[in-house]
Amino acid sequence: MRRVSPFWGVGARLREGYDSLMIDQPVHTFTSHISGKNAKVYVYQDRIEWALPRGVSNFKLMAGMATLGTSLLVTGLKNGRTGTEMIPIKNISSVTTKRDGLLNTLVRVITSGNEIEFRVSHDEAKTTKDVLTRLMLNPPAAHSASPAPAPAPAPPQTVMEQLQQLAGLRDAGVLTAAEFETKKTEMLGRI
Repeated sequence: MRRVSPFWGVGARLREGYDSLMIDQPVHTFTSHISGKNAKVYVYQDRIEWALPRGVSNFKLMAGMATLGTSLLVTGLKNGRTGTEMIPIKNISSVTTKRDGLLNTLVRVITSGNEIEFRVSHDEAKTTKDVLTRLMLNPPAAHSASPAPAPAPAPPQTVMEQLQQLAGLRDAGVLTAAEFETKKTEMLGRI
């Protein structure tokens, strides 16, 4: 069965290969200003996902009014960056905050090859940073557990135990008496 992300309306589906790794319930949700648009951001135990909605920015509307609609005709109404994005929690190397005016704070999520800033209220910034830091430092047990150690090898059997096993095989009819004698002679010769 294929699971669907919360961005179904945007058309994003989780890749089948990640289905077993992804955890479905968000631990934190907020709305952020990203790249000039408001985006709904979902923080899961193993990833952060967000969608940039398709639409017209305020700047584009202002430019359209100033040029009497000419700029909107040239660029179109539905241009701009849109889509979904996902960052695995395990790839996050740092989370920082920086005040951005009287009402907002920038939460900067830094990964090995990417950086994203979420613009949120001051209180939301503190909560978001705390949630992300906790998830970075304490990953879910299912994803952070090391593989189970290999079982210890069975102690080597003594020649006497091996002979008893062979006798059991002979008595069960698995080995003939001649096969048993041959193997017994071979084993006693190694002593």
